[in-house]
Amino acid sequence: MSFTFDLRTIPFSRYGSFLTISYLPASNDRPEGLYLRTVRGGDESSGAAFLIELVDGTETVAFSADATPTKLRLTADAGYADFCISDAHTMRCRTAGVGVRLTLSGGHYDYALQREAQRWEVNSFLNEVRFMVTASQGDIQMDAPWVRTRCTYVKPHFVPEQSSGVAEFAMEEYRTTWKERKAVETFDEFEHRMAAEYDTWLRDTLTVPAPLEPGRDLAAYITWSAVVPRGGCLTRPAMYMSKNWMTNIWSWDHCFNAMALIRSNPELAWDQFMIFFDRQDESGLLPDFVNDKYELWNCNKPPIHGWTLAWMMERSDWIGDQQLREIYEPLARWTRWWYNDRDDDRDGVPQYNHGNDSGWDNSTIFHERGAVESPDLCAYLVLQCEALATIADRLNRPHEAGEWKALAQSTLDRMLSHFWQDGRMRAVRSGTHERLGGESLIVLMPIILGHRLPQGVLEALIAELSDEAKFFSPNGFATESLSSPHYEPDGYWRGPIWAPVMMLLVDGLANSGYTELASEAARRFCHMANISGMAENFDAVSGKGLRDRAFTWTSSVYLMLAHEYVKELH
Repeated sequence: MSFTFDLRTIPFSRYGSFLTISYLPASNDRPEGLYLRTVRGGDESSGAAFLIELVDGTETVAFSADATPTKLRLTADAGYADFCISDAHTMRCRTAGVGVRLTLSGGHYDYALQREAQRWEVNSFLNEVRFMVTASQGDIQMDAPWVRTRCTYVKPHFVPEQSSGVAEFAMEEYRTTWKERKAVETFDEFEHRMAAEYDTWLRDTLTVPAPLEPGRDLAAYITWSAVVPRGGCLTRPAMYMSKNWMTNIWSWDHCFNAMALIRSNPELAWDQFMIFFDRQDESGLLPDFVNDKYELWNCNKPPIHGWTLAWMMERSDWIGDQQLREIYEPLARWTRWWYNDRDDDRDGVPQYNHGNDSGWDNSTIFHERGAVESPDLCAYLVLQCEALATIADRLNRPHEAGEWKALAQSTLDRMLSHFWQDGRMRAVRSGTHERLGGESLIVLMPIILGHRLPQGVLEALIAELSDEAKFFSPNGFATESLSSPHYEPDGYWRGPIWAPVMMLLVDGLANSGYTELASEAARRFCHMANISGMAENFDAVSGKGLRDRAFTWTSSVYLMLAHEYVKELH
């Protein structure tokens, strides 16, 4: 397998596991280095478990790392150690010529307990898991000094046997009771099995033009390795945003991952789409994010779910009446929630109470405190009402279909009368309706409505979007105008390029008949990500990847744009 990646930006993990090996910088009392982690508990948990070191005799030695999707090799002058996450709960290691030492910095009540001659239980309270550490070849030397109620640290040292110079061990993560396995594959056997599993995923990943294949390889690995199993608050297998530190799913991020999977893996795609509706509040509200441990309800994300569902239905016959019956009422409750609970001035135009509710956390339309009415929200709701009308027709509910169509039209009419001012779209303060400052791309998002808009409105929005002095940078669409005094190269939603915005706008352009502009925007974004990787966001001018560098919605959008919308490369 020729594809390799840098552990300083891309974690080593596998489909269906919380276990991850990645580089962490120094923080507080944690030294920088390579760590075996568990990403349970979401991004509020440190996730750091064991520092990994190679040992020659009694001395730690420097090593280089070579990571492929299914095996990590650490190489020192005296030998090497191969790591593989063989199943959801087990990390296996085989060494030659060197030993491995793992260090768990002691938290409250951590301990190590010897269970057999070559088996120890390590209890990590901080990470809320236990590890069963077993040596099948070589020896375990445990250093775990006890003080009052805990071990101050836990350091299992795996020492190669003298005759062969080989050590082999496993670390199994569990939460309650460990069960010994009847039969255990050899290292070579499970390495071969994992390679076959990954090859199947890679084969089914969306195809892209040949020059974009390096990005496809990276995007395929990131999406495969970011899936965690169901359990706790996760009602279905979930593709996390990342296994770096964005270790949750958010309630619009999941839509893009579902879309990229609908052709090749529709069951998993549906799991991604439905998982937030499984956790829906009786009011209709969806949580902001979910992980295995808890949900956050302090904010939410925009209602792009109708747009998402319509996009997937156009590309897959797998979504049938059974799926539509499953989603219809939850999607209807989510839609009504916006009209019932987010319209304080009762003008029929729902609001965002905070930037986080829009997904554009610190956009300049949220520069000052207070609820904001923004045209993008109305646009999403128009499409969501239309999707509900389509489903109601399919399910033989003509009266409800008519009601949804009427609500879609009235929302469109209100959006135009409310936000189209002096030849431009504006965001306004809820209640007073005063215009808000900044030059945010968010007010151009109604382009997704395409020919539903009056032609003059659509043309004006397209002209502003395609202006290379404003939003159309060499790498895609900047989230704040390049000419704005509030533009920041690494300003989160005040300048950088984001994959979800690219996907929404490119699809809107294509559906509006602006296919050349859609293709060029997709090409610019994919060319950038093919070079800079699947980052959380990107510097609009330089194309440099910013923040978390192993993001799944970026990977999914890259695959979709490259597969469907990039028409030519130059």
